[in-house]
Amino acid sequence: MEQAYNILLYYCYTQIEDPETFRDEHHELCLSLNLRGRIIVAAEGLNGTVSGLKADTERYMEAVKADPRFAHIDFKVEPYHKHSFAKLHVRVKPEIVHSDLHHINPNQRTGIHLSPAEFKKLKDAEDVVILDVRSNYEHAVGKFKNAVTLDIENFRDFPQKISELEQYKGKKIITYCTGGIKCEKASAFLLEQGFENVYQLHGGIIKYAIEEGGEDFEGKCYVFDGRVIADVNKVNPKVISTCYVCGTACDRMVNCANPDCNVHVPICEKCGWEMEGACSAECKSHPKKRPYDGTGYYVKESNGYNPFLNAKRAKKNQSAANCLTEEV
Repeated sequence: MEQAYNILLYYCYTQIEDPETFRDEHHELCLSLNLRGRIIVAAEGLNGTVSGLKADTERYMEAVKADPRFAHIDFKVEPYHKHSFAKLHVRVKPEIVHSDLHHINPNQRTGIHLSPAEFKKLKDAEDVVILDVRSNYEHAVGKFKNAVTLDIENFRDFPQKISELEQYKGKKIITYCTGGIKCEKASAFLLEQGFENVYQLHGGIIKYAIEEGGEDFEGKCYVFDGRVIADVNKVNPKVISTCYVCGTACDRMVNCANPDCNVHVPICEKCGWEMEGACSAECKSHPKKRPYDGTGYYVKESNGYNPFLNAKRAKKNQSAANCLTEEV
């Protein structure tokens, strides 16, 4: 299958003085390049994952890096055969990843960045602890061999688990996540709490897969696009999750067809069809149950979604401002 598209995963902690204006300009850039995806803009930086034709994503990366604020941004690039998103959303939020650690600036202090090659050499040492800082549903379907995982529903719960990590204070702790962004604040928080030997896998699981073949990552990597999960281990792959319904080995993630439940769990293909995409008999008979197409992935209702709408509003507001300036 021809891989005519690219999926980009990226983030950059940098100061953005006027996030609203930057959002409008960035939205226009993405529209001009026919990109789709989710992008978050905040005063502390930029975080995104988008898909587009290879030539368009190349132009996008060039345009972003041409801005001095993002000159050092690290794009993780994965070839794909189609758009991995149905829509484009560019939003302004308080943080580029929700952590509630607003006081931490990764540009001032954070864990030592390890390249994928350095991580591979160090990960099996006796004095090393590999710490997964992702949520339950992410590490349930895939994680590094022997990694320490935390029972958290969202990354903002991470600080509450610090007491569970006290036993590792004398060791080297290497944090990891999907693309590296959560580790920036997680590793900085560990340092703040008195942990001394703190490292992080630069570029996360995705970069490690691209550069080192994903060795010893067991299962699949949960991703935040239409793929839901991605194969990352080309060396010694292994399935670690089981079907939520029947218990057989399975790493196929499904959203329950009942939107009021919407639990995200592994469900094998056989049970998926038998349960019509539902995780239980109750959900299967629920009056709001969505039609199951074999994927278990449901695009949210568009409600008249128009990718140009916010761009038009921005232009309208600017025109109004120009008129007022001329009148004065």
